[in-house]
Order: sequence, then structure tokens, then C-alpha cells
Amino acid sequence: MKTKLDEINRNIYDIKNKDDYDFKIKKGLTPEIIEEISKQKNDPDWMRNFRLKALETYNKLPMPTWGPDLSELNMDEIATYVRPKTKMTGNWEDVPEDIKNTFDKLGIPEAEKKSLAGVGAQYDSEVVYHSMKEELLSQGVIYTDMETAVREYPDIVKEHFMKCVPVTDHKFVALHGAVWSGGSFVYVPKNVKVDIPLQSYFRLNSPESGQFEHTLIIVDEGASLHFIEGCSAPKYNKVNLHAGCVELYVKDGAYLRYSTIENWSKNMLNLNTKRAIIGKNAQVDWVSGSFGSKISMLYPMSILNGEGARTEYTGISFAGKGQNLDTGFKVIHNNKNTSSLVNSKSISKNGGTATYRALVRINENAKGAKCNVSCESLMLDDISRSDTIPVNDIRTDDVEFSHEAKIGKISDKSIFYLMSRGLSEEDAKAMIVRGFADPISKELPIEYAAEMNNLINLELQGSIG
Repeated sequence: MKTKLDEINRNIYDIKNKDDYDFKIKKGLTPEIIEEISKQKNDPDWMRNFRLKALETYNKLPMPTWGPDLSELNMDEIATYVRPKTKMTGNWEDVPEDIKNTFDKLGIPEAEKKSLAGVGAQYDSEVVYHSMKEELLSQGVIYTDMETAVREYPDIVKEHFMKCVPVTDHKFVALHGAVWSGGSFVYVPKNVKVDIPLQSYFRLNSPESGQFEHTLIIVDEGASLHFIEGCSAPKYNKVNLHAGCVELYVKDGAYLRYSTIENWSKNMLNLNTKRAIIGKNAQVDWVSGSFGSKISMLYPMSILNGEGARTEYTGISFAGKGQNLDTGFKVIHNNKNTSSLVNSKSISKNGGTATYRALVRINENAKGAKCNVSCESLMLDDISRSDTIPVNDIRTDDVEFSHEAKIGKISDKSIFYLMSRGLSEEDAKAMIVRGFADPISKELPIEYAAEMNNLINLELQGSIG
């Protein structure tokens, strides 16, 4: 039976504009370059000093050697700051035509009109567009870009910035601390329920460059929010780097859902770090779809600090030819009656490598904790690879813990059965893959479920060859 899959036709995601910018920092990483980024961004002194210390930490920390091979990354060949030829605006018509066309084709303004309470759009290193519905402003919700937050809300930013994810955590977090640019800041006041999602979309256009956006979200006591993050980039022959950072603070009794669809191009190294600190009876749900990128190392983390804190992770990755997607989830149970539920799925084809790498730690004082982990991998041919590398560190007996892992190939019997019901081999295979991914797409808002299903269809296009 033929099972060879062709490469994805990335169509709209590979639109690229001329590399036309207002300012592009020279390649490399030196204190002088960091000083120049800080000057270009008009940083306050405390942020400039923070960046320089982060660079010192970056230079001291080793490269990670336990995951995918990162030897092709040469920071001397990466420009860490690119400012597009535009200022941030709240009026879509004021965005330059070439940038606007890119976002139009990606469906951003349309999504805003239909289903979003607020949108931020980042192009290379700067947010170029930001808007929010008036009713949220009147409720005291703050949703702006990180640079504005540093200037206008310095106390709240200083209190939280890189405290959830410290720069000493690993080398690429330290790099992020030195060169971060753009990203979103959200504060939801006590007991405010944001019913319609907020979204940020990150687009990298410039070749041989990096994107290092910082997202900081604070959901105060009893409040709730759904935040959506989308990312894409066109394909170039040289390596691009994405090393963003997401910090989520979810206070007592609050709720946050954080959804991501990442569709980077096949020359992107995606080394992102995401973490949540969760209070008493609060909950964070992560929904994640990873497509594209040459290498991904991405392990969102929930720290369950409050009694009764809860978290759920629902994720899928799709690794094709030349891709090594090393993804997973980390959860730390630090208090009584905390609970976590992990549902991870991966698909690999054409020699792609999909790895689920995870940590569950249930500490001594987390009595009555519950954790359920399920990871499933589907390989679509004989040359792909799938690995599950869990670490389960259970330090108390008073827990309920289960871990289930399943790795398998697409079933010839299932394909034969569907073909006997009149489907082509290609349609049968696509139906099985979509069914496998269905629990993930069900967790996304309808527009993003459609985008994810479209990406799966693109990956499977011409799958019988």
C-alpha cells in the first residue's frame, strides 16, 4: 500500500514582502548591540540594565545538549532587532499596504471583526497594530504592547517581568531577556469576565533574523480570559530564530485559557518558553498546535501553587520531512488537592521526528493531588520517528497518578475498511488523521479549529504518491 506523503503546500503562509525596514541591528550579540537595541526602544534605565545582565547570563550558560541538535544556530548570523517602516496604530487603514496585505491574507482583520475582543499584530520586532473593544476598556482591562506597558505601567511590569521565567532558567531565556522586543501585556481586574477572546499574531518577515516577543498576562482574582496566539513566517534558505517568552499569573479563583497555533516555516528554530503560576482554586488550560519549524523545543509549564489549583494541557504536533519537533508539558504540584490533565498527540511523516518530553513533579505537601497523562503518537510511514520521554517525580503517597502512552502506525486495516466503504486511499488516510486530531481541534474556537484542520489537510495534500 502506498503511504508516501508529499511536503506541505504552505501557500498563504509563505507570502514574503521585500525585506524593507526602518532599522535593522547588525548581526551578533555584544554589549554594544544590546545598548543599541535599548536606545532604539527608548528603554528606561532599569530595563537597559536588565538586558545587559541577561546578556552576561547568556554568555555563562551552556547550550542545551539533551534535545535536538542546535549546532547550526550561529548568533553571529542573526539580527536580533528589526523595526518595520511603520509606527504602531489603532487604525487598520494606517498600517502600510504591504504589511496590511500580509495580515489580510492571513485573515487577521476578518477574525477581529467576527470573534475577537482585541487584537495585536506584530511584524518582525514591533507591534504594528493594536485595538480593543470599548466595553473592555470601561471594565478596566489593559491590553497593549509590552513597550507601552513598560512605559505606562512600570510598577506592575517590574513586579512580574521575568519573575515567573527567570533569565537563569536556560540559555535561550537569557538571550530573550537581553534582546526581547514586542509582545503583549494583559491585565484583567478582579472578577471581570472577558467573554470574547483576545489575540496576538506574530509574523516574522525578515530573513536571518530573530523574533523575541514577550507576553505577560495577569488575570486577577475571580477573573477569566481566553487569549489566542498565532505565529507564522515565510520560508528562507537561512536559519531564523524564535525565542519568545510567555509569563502567565493567574490569581485565586481565576481562569485563563491560552491557545496557540504555531505555523513557522521549515527554516525556523522555535525555542520558546511558556509558564504559568496558578493560585488557589484557579485554573489554566493550554491548547497548542505546532506545525512548521525545522526544530521546536517547547514545553509549557504550570506551577500549581494554590490549594485546589488546576491545569489542563491539550496539544498536537505534526512533524514532516526535515523536522524535529520536541514538545511536551511540565507541571509542578505544590499544594493540596491540585489536579492536572495532559492530553498530547503527535503525527510524524516523511522521516520527521516527533518527541513528547515531559515532567510531572508532585511535591511532599501536595497531598490529594491528581494527575492523568495521556500521550499518543501516529506515524504515517516506515521512516518517521516518535519518542516519549516522560519524567514522573512523585514525592508523596497520597496521590492519584496515571500515565498512558501509545505509539503506532496508521492501520492498514482501517484504511482497507474505509476504502471498502467507497473512500479513496488518500481520503481514508486523511479521515483517520483528522479523527486522531479531533480532540485538539474541539478545544479551539471555531475559526482556529478550521485553521488547524486546514493545516492538517495541507500536510496531507497529495499524500498518495
